[in-house]
Amino acid sequence: MFLYEVRFECYSDTTISQAEKAINALLDCWRYNGQIIGREFPLVLKEAVFACRVVSPLQDSLLEKYQSNQVKRAKQGLHDVGLLSPKLKLLGRDINSDDSDECHTPKWQVLYTNYLQTCSPLRCGEHFTPIPLHRLPAVANGDHKQLIKWQEDWSACDQLQMNGSILEHGALNEISQINSRLFRRGYDLCKRLEYLTQVPTYYYLYRVGGDNLMSEQTRSCPSCGGDWRLEHSVHDIFDFKCDNCRLVSNLSWDFKS
Repeated sequence: MFLYEVRFECYSDTTISQAEKAINALLDCWRYNGQIIGREFPLVLKEAVFACRVVSPLQDSLLEKYQSNQVKRAKQGLHDVGLLSPKLKLLGRDINSDDSDECHTPKWQVLYTNYLQTCSPLRCGEHFTPIPLHRLPAVANGDHKQLIKWQEDWSACDQLQMNGSILEHGALNEISQINSRLFRRGYDLCKRLEYLTQVPTYYYLYRVGGDNLMSEQTRSCPSCGGDWRLEHSVHDIFDFKCDNCRLVSNLSWDFKS
């Protein structure tokens, strides 16, 4: 991924409040369109120029050819409050970020995230690298906001179950059970993505606990009851894969070496 400095210059009188609101609206639209990654974008003002730094999945992610209608309206909102169009300066590759996937037509893809990650929640099944969302058709209402919100909720549940201090069991149920509201939302998004991209799209079911290693190794698909155990682990995470139900999962982390 790539680090950019984004500058917003004033061309007429404005207020800090108006400018901040318009700039943050654009940043939100960029984020929900998958053009930038993360949730916090510190904004500074110096000599009538506002500036912030953002991380983009690809070097060309912020080009106009990828912008959604929401991004276009947000850019117009900049002009309405006396700001010029954003000026971009490439600072270089972000070495702390994952490299984005380079497959434009992966053989399969998987909806996967965790509490440590802010990259795209859609990953290439072959390389397990995040797929830039702005390259894909919008899942709903012109952008990928529903996917980003699902990711935020999944990450929050993962954080709670990892901390193990409050709401652990409810959070774990949301990310590991096929009858949870979070699963239903994500599973519907997978179906939508598969329809739009014509690429088999799988949903990751988190797994922890269980009685013993043998029972874990022989557990069946929770949706259809079929055999879904893989002969070899995929990406050292997925030990189960149901091509019929489009589900993947891991051997319980309690027994996974």
